[in-house]
Amino acid sequence: MSNKAKGSKNERELLKIFKENNWRAVRVAGSGINDDSPCDILAAKLGKKGFAIECKSSRKDRIYISKEQIEDFLLFSSIMGFKPVIAVRFIKEGWLFLEINHLEDCGKNYVISYENAKTKGKKFGQFFEQVSNL
Repeated sequence: MSNKAKGSKNERELLKIFKENNWRAVRVAGSGINDDSPCDILAAKLGKKGFAIECKSSRKDRIYISKEQIEDFLLFSSIMGFKPVIAVRFIKEGWLFLEINHLEDCGKNYVISYENAKTKGKKFGQFFEQVSNL
């Protein structure tokens, strides 16, 4: 399975989780390919703040995201009025959700380590019920 196919599968899995929790979510067509769609999923729930979500998964213990991609993601989120969220999944782990300030600067990229995700990341219910009330 190609990386693109794996990414699409992971995004569809997240859509299912949102639906099961009574949220509305859509995949952004062509995400990561052009400047007009710098996130993977948009999600909202009546009475809650909307979210722009960048999804990443890895079999390794670190996930790297370019600073340019994060800058585009933050600008898009701000323009649209959505809260930016990074959704990560490491092998044999469920999804964890992180705020942007949890990314670690490592030069040209930001990095999310498995350890950092386990320490600072939150499960779906913890993150979206707590953060969306702010």
